[in-house]
Amino acid sequence: MLIVVILIAAVAAGSPARPADMREQEAVPVFAVPGEEEVAPYTPGNRNAGADPFRSTDMWEAFGGEAGVSRIVDAFVARNTSDARIAEIFRGYGLVRLRRTLKEQFCYILGGPCDYSGRDMKTAHEHMGLQHADMNALVENLQAAMTEEGVPFSAQNKFLSKLAPMRKDVIER
Repeated sequence: MLIVVILIAAVAAGSPARPADMREQEAVPVFAVPGEEEVAPYTPGNRNAGADPFRSTDMWEAFGGEAGVSRIVDAFVARNTSDARIAEIFRGYGLVRLRRTLKEQFCYILGGPCDYSGRDMKTAHEHMGLQHADMNALVENLQAAMTEEGVPFSAQNKFLSKLAPMRKDVIER
């Protein structure tokens, strides 16, 4: 299965982090838009995104910029919440916040003009009990959303290689 091979074998591209656009702040309760549920205080910052961004805007453009990333994230979340294999994981979690922080995270990693304000991957996923099969389903749904948006396969693979190292912080087994 290509997805598993990509995730297991992928090594994050060696691009250095861009200078921090977002100042590291004191731990504060963060809930930024109407409809978001409050979360426990944490220190926001781009380092929480889990990967360094691509150096150029080529990937951002390949994903269709802000509009493309927004559609991909919306489709990704919709697929996950309706996927019988993993839908239960999303029950009881704030989907408004999830969509916003995924859009920020994807934008930041893809080299777009965004800062990531969400929690780090380990903290965000702790006690969720995610297993390898759950992660595989998530990746399949992300690939389907990217394909639906017309993102070239090579760009999908580059992006997945940035996300793959996060697996160690998300899987609890």
